[in-house]
Order: sequence, then C-alpha cells, then structure tokens
Amino acid sequence: MTKRPEEIVLMAEAGKLLANVFSYLDELALAGMSTMQVNDMVDGFIVNELNARPASKGQYGYAYALNSSRNNVVCHGVPSPVDILQDGDIVNFDITLEKNGYIADSSKTYLVGNVSSTAKRLVQVTYEAMWKGIKAVRPGARLGDVGHAIERHARQNGYSVVREYCGHGIGREMHEPPQVLHWGRPRTGLVLQEGMVFTIEPMINQGRHDVQTEDDGWSVVTTDGKLSAQFEHTVAVTRNGVRVLTLRPGESAPG
Repeated sequence: MTKRPEEIVLMAEAGKLLANVFSYLDELALAGMSTMQVNDMVDGFIVNELNARPASKGQYGYAYALNSSRNNVVCHGVPSPVDILQDGDIVNFDITLEKNGYIADSSKTYLVGNVSSTAKRLVQVTYEAMWKGIKAVRPGARLGDVGHAIERHARQNGYSVVREYCGHGIGREMHEPPQVLHWGRPRTGLVLQEGMVFTIEPMINQGRHDVQTEDDGWSVVTTDGKLSAQFEHTVAVTRNGVRVLTLRPGESAPG
C-alpha cells in the first residue's frame, strides 16, 4: 500500500503535469462552451502538449478525458455536445493523467460567469473542507481523522457530505486501497504511514446527502436537485506530514 520514494517522485511528476491542465482550464472562458468542447481541448492538451495520457479514457469503459459535473451533478458527469455551460453555473472537472506508468487525480469546481452568492459559498466551503482533510494527514493519524475534519467543516456551514463516494489509493492503478471516506470518527480507521498515496475529494451538497445515478449509468445527482460541489487533490504521507502532489501553481491552503 505504501510507495517507494522513487515512485512518489514519478507520481509528483504526473501531479505537476495535471496541475498544468487546470492552469490551462483557468484561462478558458467557459460560458457558452459545451462540456464536450472542454473535454476535447483537455484531451488534446494532455496528449499533444504534455506528452501524457488521459487515464480515464478506457477505464471501466469510460470514453472521455474528464468528468464534467454541473450544478446538481455530484460526480461522474459525462461530457456532451449539448451540455452548454451557462452564466451562473458551477461545474466540476475531474481529470486523471498518467505519465511514466503512474497516475495523478485532481478536480476543481469552476464558477461560470456571474454566480450567486449561495453557490459561491458552497464552492468555497467545499474547497476549505478538502484542505481540512489534507491538514489532518500525517504519520500516525487515522483515516477517521481525515473524514471527521471534512465532515465537521461541512456540517458547521450547513452542508452535507456525500457518503456513497470516497477518495482512494492511487499509483499504477487509478483506484487502489485504501478507501478514504469524507466522514468518520476521530481516532478510528486505518493508521497512516509514510509513503501512502491517496486522493481526498469531498463532494458537498447544499441540501441532503442523498444521491442517485442517472439513466446514462454514470452521472450521479442530488436527489433534491440542490447544488453539489467537489474538489480533489492527490496527496502523499511524508515523514513529517503531507505533500500535495497535484498542487497547482500559486495555490496554497486557505486560512
């Protein structure tokens, strides 16, 4: 379950490339674009500019370079030429990238145009919740500490945490042990050790935590139709704490 130092070096290289993908996305004027247009641009950027591979393509039969989850779509949204991003939307792009045999995984929720203050607040709290979980990572801590830190922040702000989907170990495979729940009790669960690499990727809902899968077999939505947001980073447990392998240029923990 733990990675050797030389493996983490390679994962950090993949993570740095993936961070560049989000820098590329940051420059796009998303309003009016279809989610398929975004997918195709990201696919081309990963392959042609970064000389890497979109790791989600072909994984579990999935055909695209990213998931695009808009407004009440919690996760696993499928890009479409008729899914047009509108002023006021929020949309999460979840992207995996493989380089030299190792995979990095990250996601970011974007504000499209003029977004309501309530939607902005959800997105900001979700970002903070992810970082609360990241800051709980250190050798000797437990996975329950990570989940508790995330859930506590979400609940304090009036939101709920999706329970059906979680973070995961990652390396040569996209999904490896352990499962990383975004809720839990302190001092419970797997003890973290130096060399473990996994994702932290909370999905936070405005309303209830209940979700359901759409007829396309992929897209997961809130059952009450309210908004959901998500952020994700790939992290490694270090000797003294945690290293964020997918940290984006200029990004730092809030607060």
